[in-house]
Amino acid sequence: MARSARSATLETRSARLRLPVARKPVFVKLGPQLGLGYRRNQTAGTWVMRIADGRRGNWIRAIGMADDFEEADGTNVLDFWQAQDKARTLARGGKPAERVTIQQVLDRYEADLRTRGGDLGNVSRVRSHMTDNLGRKQVDGVTARELRAWRDSLAKSVTPATVNRTTTALKAALNLAADHDELIVSRRSWEIGLASIPGAERSRNVILTDEQVRALIAVAYQHSREFGLLAEAAAITGARISQLARLTVEDLQKYSVPRLMVPASRKGKGAKAVLRRPVAISSALAGRLSALTGRPPGTTLLVKPSGAPWRKSDHSRLFARAAKQCGFDPTEVTAYALRHSSIVRQLLAGVPVRVVAAGHDTSVTMIERTYSRYIGDHADVLVSGALLDTTSFKPR
Repeated sequence: MARSARSATLETRSARLRLPVARKPVFVKLGPQLGLGYRRNQTAGTWVMRIADGRRGNWIRAIGMADDFEEADGTNVLDFWQAQDKARTLARGGKPAERVTIQQVLDRYEADLRTRGGDLGNVSRVRSHMTDNLGRKQVDGVTARELRAWRDSLAKSVTPATVNRTTTALKAALNLAADHDELIVSRRSWEIGLASIPGAERSRNVILTDEQVRALIAVAYQHSREFGLLAEAAAITGARISQLARLTVEDLQKYSVPRLMVPASRKGKGAKAVLRRPVAISSALAGRLSALTGRPPGTTLLVKPSGAPWRKSDHSRLFARAAKQCGFDPTEVTAYALRHSSIVRQLLAGVPVRVVAAGHDTSVTMIERTYSRYIGDHADVLVSGALLDTTSFKPR
């Protein structure tokens, strides 16, 4: 068994904490071509191992957090002696472990999303803004400053909300890599460098009156029956276009109150417990959809005039044209306005918030955060009926 190395500078936490904060680690030699280093951080330090490659070069890899502020557990938090043991164990592998780049992390995240049925747009959004230089960076070597510079560069060309959606997707990819690679011991660089921009998620809350919604639907039908059905279904169900595009013929259920079994969105983490939710629709819409149900049960219900399924953003240009024809600003009134309007319509009609959230495949928290003003307006009406009546009271 190899003899443990000694180092007055690194053996104790008090000695390590007297070192200045620095990116360059302090090393102690463990044996031929093998060294153990300690990188002093603002928070807990990091243990790293260094192996010479025999060609006048070496590779360095983080292997764990130092027990500067937490007690060592032998796995994630290591004292000086445990760090030596781990470095020797890893070194016996004979070659350095693969150092994963950010681009490789995105590839693995895409594969994970595909397996889980997640939204692949999360990856494409990041890739469309990723620079070659940052994509080649190794995950365990990228700094918070580099990630912050990339985040800030995005803010020059896109809205703060888009910046947050993009950085959130990249953080999810990096966290997935850290979950499966025990040698990525610190997430500090992206937790700090990719911090969200505060206040960016204020929804535009474009709410249309029922007359305005009906006008949009009428213009959509003027374009084609297929686009009209898509717009009417979006207005009545409040579902996202991506959900409506996955409806099949068998999802139309003709009960006394007809309904659609709307597929769950691909937003959020993990697999959805409920894959389809019943959403009530009007008899008028049900009648128009019934004309499409002569096809096999698994056939897509809502299709384009060509007969092909609606794909992502297929509707955007058509809806912008319809909005402009109705006198709206197409950059403000998008298809999402139909969803906003559906949610607010139900809230003001007295439908419980939990029921509204379930029917629109979202959470009560999101409803309350995004539509709080409309909830407050409705609450005033409800509370007014329960107020103490002092009409007959005549003060002296």
